[in-house]
Amino acid sequence: MQKSKQLNSYDLSRAWFDFCFENPERINPSHTAVYFFAIEHCNRLGWKHKFGFPTTMVMEAVGIKSYNTYKKILLDLVSFGFIKMIETSKNQYSANIIALSNFDKALDKALDKALIKHNTKQVQSTIQSIDSINKQETIEQLNKETKESNLVFPFDSENFIQQWQIWKRYKKEQHKFTYKSEASEQAALTQLQKMATNQERKAIEIIHHTMANGWKGFVEPKIDPRKETQEAFQAVKDKINFDFSDGKLSFER
Repeated sequence: MQKSKQLNSYDLSRAWFDFCFENPERINPSHTAVYFFAIEHCNRLGWKHKFGFPTTMVMEAVGIKSYNTYKKILLDLVSFGFIKMIETSKNQYSANIIALSNFDKALDKALDKALIKHNTKQVQSTIQSIDSINKQETIEQLNKETKESNLVFPFDSENFIQQWQIWKRYKKEQHKFTYKSEASEQAALTQLQKMATNQERKAIEIIHHTMANGWKGFVEPKIDPRKETQEAFQAVKDKINFDFSDGKLSFER
């Protein structure tokens, strides 16, 4: 039996936008926001096969105020075949158990052909070479361009470099934006590094959070100060040993 391909953000997002292009009457921005947050959440959990998807958390993250609206969006994604419902929540305060569908089929869809056709027309109108435009942009192609550039990445792991290429493709396809020079791209990398306080994991979270919400520029996920306080208290508590053996409270680090 052939083993299915490992889930990754690039294939899932590409399959989603293929579907959107072919079915524009069936989708709205909320579908994209919820699905991309599901990808983001699954990624943070280490690409678990099935995972909890807390209703309140998702609604807050994507800005959906109505539970009924969120429920419809989620069920739509299930009917579209992008999410598998493993276990339905009992109410809006509990979590659904879901899984992401693995799109491991060839990604040669109508959107690819439309983009190539559009690029070809644009080239012909400006009397440019068709050869450089008609090539389908892939992650491998972008990685090759990266290696040939003079960019200095704040994190040199293959994962970060691939996430950066996904970010560039997202900017191009969703906002029709490309970095005009290596200097402007380097400045964006530096900005991301500062926002992430030099942490690779946080930098990737910022990229995914921005794409999930359809924003053009980097936006850092909101941090609940109550959660930070609780985590800090727990960290201190774990380092202290309390002793009530003699009837008096004493502690030592």
